[in-house]
Amino acid sequence: MKKLLLPLALAAALASPGLASADEAAAKSNGCLKCHATDKKKDGPAFKEVAKKYKGKADAEAKLTAFLSKGGKIKVDGVEEDHKTVKGGDAAVAGKITKWILAM
Repeated sequence: MKKLLLPLALAAALASPGLASADEAAAKSNGCLKCHATDKKKDGPAFKEVAKKYKGKADAEAKLTAFLSKGGKIKVDGVEEDHKTVKGGDAAVAGKITKWILAM
């Protein structure tokens, strides 16, 4: 049993960077990184700050996925605007991006 666990753990560790890259690519292709960065504020908050805000909240993933797929209101320079959604409102893509953000 121990002989099986080590290869599985190594495979999972090696696969994780690839998954993170794919999810970051989804964020880029949906325009998220125009207004957000992972570690610093741009027009929108840093994704690490978003993750920190939602840490430990049971509904975080569902709430952020819905926001990214359906949109919502945000304030930019004190003016309320509609937040853009992922292309086509694709909930699966929104979920991938949400998981990437919350993992930070």
